[in-house]
Amino acid sequence: MTQEIHSSLLHRARLKSFIKRIFVLLLLFVFGYGCIALIYATKTIYKVRRNYAVILETLSGERKAITEIGWHLRLPIFTRLELEVPLMNQEMHLGNSNDPQRIMSKGNVALWTSAMLTYRIRDLDQWGIENRSPMTLLQTDFDGLVKDVMQGEAINELISDRARIKEQIYRTLKDQPLNEGGPTLEEKYGIDVISFVLRDTRYGEKLAEASEEKKRRELIAEADNYAADLEASRTRKLYAAYTEAIDKMRRSLNLQSSNDPYLFDFLNQQKWAIAYEKNQQGQNTFVLNNTGSSTSVTLPAPPAPQPSPPMDKDAANPQN
Repeated sequence: MTQEIHSSLLHRARLKSFIKRIFVLLLLFVFGYGCIALIYATKTIYKVRRNYAVILETLSGERKAITEIGWHLRLPIFTRLELEVPLMNQEMHLGNSNDPQRIMSKGNVALWTSAMLTYRIRDLDQWGIENRSPMTLLQTDFDGLVKDVMQGEAINELISDRARIKEQIYRTLKDQPLNEGGPTLEEKYGIDVISFVLRDTRYGEKLAEASEEKKRRELIAEADNYAADLEASRTRKLYAAYTEAIDKMRRSLNLQSSNDPYLFDFLNQQKWAIAYEKNQQGQNTFVLNNTGSSTSVTLPAPPAPQPSPPMDKDAANPQN
């Protein structure tokens, strides 16, 4: 009995000792994890990923680029991580937004457009050390160059000649100095301009409606001009037929052939008269076209009145 009690107490002591060890190990693990998390949060230990770089500032104010891939250690008080820079291709949108931006064309006509620049950082010292807030500065210069080119073009060119405008903006971003005698965009920021794309160029809603109305009126005017050309051609053919018929008639009667200057006006009057007959809508009068000149017509003189024969006196006086 005594042996059983002794064994039971020994078993309980071992269990309590095991539980204490587990608790201590758990406490040490939590403490160690907390220390590591705190160190990582303060970026005392930091990691440089592939295709990334870090701009590190020391207590003396020196800034340097760290490009070696892997874990790095820094002094938490005497150094500061200023910037993490991606070295891959990056995009930049016009107006820093995916939505179309409103710009004014050369003729002060509003246009909605969206564009995207693709670039890659080439020189970290130029990008992150010589420029403070390089993203903000690059966005401002990019928007200004694009709008300078687009606002110098007419609205029709911006809509119909997108390929030329796109190439012109690309060459401007890549080669043109920001100011006369100044650096280009690539030289100022240490980047390579990879590509430029105009994603959208369109009118506003009101301007689109006005454009559609203008096109409709142009089509109507073209149809009217075509109908007028057909009518003029028909009148000329009719005039030629009348002239030929009259010439044949005069030749058959051995009359002198001459052109009647009022035949074409007569045919024109006949055309308006036919139109009047087909489209009577309550008109009571109709005025034919004036020929624009007075026509002298020579009529034969009326015969002179013949004197009455003298009457006999006897006949004049029946009483005698």
